[in-house]
Amino acid sequence: MAKRLLGLSYLWTGSLNGIKLQIWATWVMYAVLVDLSDAVAQVVQMPLERISLEMVWRGLYHFNHAYQKGQAQDPIAYLAAPENRDLGVIKALRKPPQQLDFTPFFNLT
Repeated sequence: MAKRLLGLSYLWTGSLNGIKLQIWATWVMYAVLVDLSDAVAQVVQMPLERISLEMVWRGLYHFNHAYQKGQAQDPIAYLAAPENRDLGVIKALRKPPQQLDFTPFFNLT
C-alpha cells in the first residue's frame, strides 16, 4: 500500500543513493501517516482498522486548502470533524457475506 499510495512505484533517480533516499523518505512519510491516522482514530473513538490511510492521505490536500483559507488549524481535528465525514476517512462497515442456498439444485427427487 505504501508503495502505491506514496509514489514509491516510480523511482525519481537511477543512482543508488537517490533510490535509498527515496525509499527512506517514503517509509518516514508512511510512519507519519500511520501516526496521524491513529490520532484521528483516537479522536473519533474507533479502532485504527476503521480509519482509511488512503483517505487520510487524500484528506491532507483538503486540510491544506482549508488551512490556507484560515478555516482550519489542526489536521487531526479537521479530519475527525463530523462536517468532514464526506472525506471518507472512516471506513464504512461491510455487511457480512450472505450464505448461498443450493438446496434447489441438490433436491433431484
